[in-house]
Amino acid sequence: MTSRPTAHLGRTTWADLYRAARRPLVAVPVGSCEQHGPHLPLDTDTRIAIALALSLAESFGEGEVLVSPPLGITASGEHQSFPGTLSVGAEVLEQMVIELVRSADWSGGVVLVNGHGGNHGPVYNAVRQLHTEQRKVLSWWPKIEGGDAHAGESETAMMLALAPELVRTDAVEVGNTTPVAELMGEIERGGVRAVSVNGVLGDPRRATAAHGRTLLTKLSIDLVAAVDAWWE
Repeated sequence: MTSRPTAHLGRTTWADLYRAARRPLVAVPVGSCEQHGPHLPLDTDTRIAIALALSLAESFGEGEVLVSPPLGITASGEHQSFPGTLSVGAEVLEQMVIELVRSADWSGGVVLVNGHGGNHGPVYNAVRQLHTEQRKVLSWWPKIEGGDAHAGESETAMMLALAPELVRTDAVEVGNTTPVAELMGEIERGGVRAVSVNGVLGDPRRATAAHGRTLLTKLSIDLVAAVDAWWE
């Protein structure tokens, strides 16, 4: 997925926005910096969220949707026992999202393009507060039917499509394939390390770039449809 320079908020000026015929939407990629098994980079969630946010911008007219710099360090406490993971915690993330959206009152609204499931609670709470303030914000989450939970086939396939040079194919190995719903109690008590020594929840061994492109296309279509239904 490529993008026009005008898709990036950071590459515009305030004067560009002042002259715009319509206030643009701001798409905020919300990722993480956390372990993704021995084969995927720590910024996997962020890369996927950025790619989807850029695809959203490309689906609208030029300048209609601008992609902000990502939130790349969020709430990843469940991965804290693995080296490389950085986390600000749920309370800080919740307040960060609230203040970020408040600061974007100049825009036509904010779309949170979420890439890390561990952020669900604080993002939900932040959006609920923002809605009570009558602020226009949409929180979108990717839904992959039959997808695995973490660093498995789905995420590995998408990374093979987006950044194959960063996927360590020689280190791909199966993790805990038990449905994540059955593992949540243990994860809440002891983190992901308590249920998976390699940090993988799923089986990435069958992942392919072709499958990754298919998943990204489906998610992009879902994201565009959600924004279309929400944005007046």
